[in-house]
Amino acid sequence: MLKHLIFPGLLFLSGCHVPRFFTRNFANITDHKIFPYTEVNTGDNIYQFPYSEREPLANMTLTEKGEKLPLTEWLDEKTSTTAFLVIQHDSILYEQYFDGYTPDKISTIFSVSKSITSLLTGIAVDEGKIEDINDPVTKYIPELLEGDPRFQRLTIRHLLDMRSGLDYKESYSNPFADMAKLYYGTNQLRQLSKLGFSHEPGTYHRYQSGTTALLGIVVERATGTELGKYLEAKVWQPMGMEFPATWSLDDKRHRSAKSYSGLNTTARDLAKIGALYANNGRWRGRQIVSPEWVKASITPDMGNDAYQYQWYSVTETHKGEDGKTMYFPDSLAAAAANAELDNDNSFILASNRYPGKWYFESTNGAFYAQGILNQFIYVDPAKELVIVRQGRKWDNGYLWLFGMIREKME
Repeated sequence: MLKHLIFPGLLFLSGCHVPRFFTRNFANITDHKIFPYTEVNTGDNIYQFPYSEREPLANMTLTEKGEKLPLTEWLDEKTSTTAFLVIQHDSILYEQYFDGYTPDKISTIFSVSKSITSLLTGIAVDEGKIEDINDPVTKYIPELLEGDPRFQRLTIRHLLDMRSGLDYKESYSNPFADMAKLYYGTNQLRQLSKLGFSHEPGTYHRYQSGTTALLGIVVERATGTELGKYLEAKVWQPMGMEFPATWSLDDKRHRSAKSYSGLNTTARDLAKIGALYANNGRWRGRQIVSPEWVKASITPDMGNDAYQYQWYSVTETHKGEDGKTMYFPDSLAAAAANAELDNDNSFILASNRYPGKWYFESTNGAFYAQGILNQFIYVDPAKELVIVRQGRKWDNGYLWLFGMIREKME
């Protein structure tokens, strides 16, 4: 996921994107102010989550260096959080804003945008605008036919699972690296079309923002609509989103959406996306995206680092009493140990780090979208739980906190 873009000095450097790199210095949740954008407008029927009468987190405390603090004080004093929202059974259990933020104030959600781009891909498939996710990308972006011949073997499914094989470096400290060029450049398709491949498409999983950038272009080409406007028509207005959003573009002339990082929105409306996936793509009696698409998005693909269709699954590697991962000489031994735990949601895996050894890890069914500076949508369908966190900095990780909150839910 896109980490902060920092590179000191060297202000004498020139180049289309380089001056913007240095004057802006690092990615910020206020980046929606510096790029051109597509408006994502609300419709006539706005839906607001009701507030629950239950307060299961009212007495929740967290310990920081021996000091116990209530959840709200901890978030305020020990983190850079700007919004923290907990929804269960489609009702607000907890909602707090910090650092001058309010429920209606949008912020950039960075790579959480990737998961929204996946949602739009699924809708385009449902509508038949994308005929098959096994289609080659060149069917929708014929300009790529002029580039590396391996583009002809690159499919939409490869993009969804981050198995493109592109020679794209997700580096955030070098103004000449692919990431800086993509984020601060003004013609993303031209940049992407010049890329080569370090692996054959489909053979290797590597997280790359450039991969999602191509996916967004595919959706725009297939639908004939800017990504933000497709979001408006198919998601924002049908779901009764509460506040207008924006989707940042590469520039005013090309108007190609930053599908990998550029959606700018609020915690409440992100929570609706989480609730949509918790309910198999259905929202208040209306099917927004097919249940099949949701299932493919949230079923852990352990052969792909538990990452599928631009969403992460929550998994836990089993450890022994010493706190270290439990390894076994073969898959049968790992399966026997797993059977003793009576856990149906475990996966037996071969170790890449220790050849000839096996281990197992399990999932509780939770999944999440994550962006830099720890923007999160966390979802546990079994408990009808959605948690959204937005903030200014990398701090604390938060999955552990979401797990603690999950344990407090009925």
